[in-house]
Amino acid sequence: MRLGIVGLPNVGKSTLFNAITKAGAEAANYPFCTIEPNVGVVTVPDQRLKVLHDMYNSKKTIYTTIEFCDIAGLVKGASKGEGLGNKFLGHIREVDAIVHVVRCFENDNIVHVEGHIDPASDIEVINTELILSDIEMLERRLQKAAKAAKADRSLQGEVELLERVYAWLGEGKNARAMELGEDEAAFVKTLDLLSYKPIIYVANVSDEDIASGDNRYVSQVRSIAAGENAEVAVICAEIEAEVAELDDEEKNLFLQELGIAESGLDQLIKASYSLLDLISFLTAGEPEVRAWTIKRGTKAPQAAGKIHSDFEKGFIRAETIAYDKLIECGGNLATAKEKGLIRSEGKDYVVKDGDVMHFLFNV
Repeated sequence: MRLGIVGLPNVGKSTLFNAITKAGAEAANYPFCTIEPNVGVVTVPDQRLKVLHDMYNSKKTIYTTIEFCDIAGLVKGASKGEGLGNKFLGHIREVDAIVHVVRCFENDNIVHVEGHIDPASDIEVINTELILSDIEMLERRLQKAAKAAKADRSLQGEVELLERVYAWLGEGKNARAMELGEDEAAFVKTLDLLSYKPIIYVANVSDEDIASGDNRYVSQVRSIAAGENAEVAVICAEIEAEVAELDDEEKNLFLQELGIAESGLDQLIKASYSLLDLISFLTAGEPEVRAWTIKRGTKAPQAAGKIHSDFEKGFIRAETIAYDKLIECGGNLATAKEKGLIRSEGKDYVVKDGDVMHFLFNV
């Protein structure tokens, strides 16, 4: 999973990126200090793995990971090349989802590129540039499709859908907010539209507002996100930078003192899993315990294929137990079998979050 951190210059993108990835990217009080995207990989915290590790005395514990890309600040006119915009828009095209950092704090010492704090306007600037880039790309796609449809009438439905999307974008609306049927959505996804990518709005607030998680600026962000089925995380990038320097015990105490339920990284991970409809299944034993990320609704053979393609090709069945049930049995598989808690699942089984699985397959 690759998430691209975007926003206007000086909204706290690089500060947040450094805090959650500890990558040491430059963060400065001037526009475009980031040119090439900085990349950092973070592990996805999962307490279940630690419990299983202790139960099985495993030699290795392997967490799933998320890759964060700190993409340079976009400005008005980016789709026409302003502020190296075309280059930065190209970087956004390579990510699975967008993390849009929006400034929701006031600070006279940090310059705002537009000269004033207005989250709704900031969001509109970024979204407009993504939409304009999509319109330009879609114009070329429409021309090719219309030409092909003259020779093959079966392609007319594709042309009509492209025209609908083009008209929607022309009204200044994000493609992600468009109501589409299942097949239509699958096709539109193949277009790789920037404004169709799932998005998490990160409201970057001051340390004074982080405990409540709200202010008048955050309310604007929540209202916009609701209209796009987008996720919202309220974070103070400065506090995240301080937290990044602490060990786990110190971090938890620090967050408790501030009245913060969870770190910004934990919020982003939860939001991204929800946004992209992801879950994790687990494998456990003495050699290693490991979490594997899959799309919700994935069936057992395809989940097995995440481990190795041979597992999917030769899939016979999956021995499965829910994590909570395994813990109730103290991690003892023999006890779990006696209680009938280990299930033998076939090719049509839909894997659930927290399933502890062992796959049987033909070589």
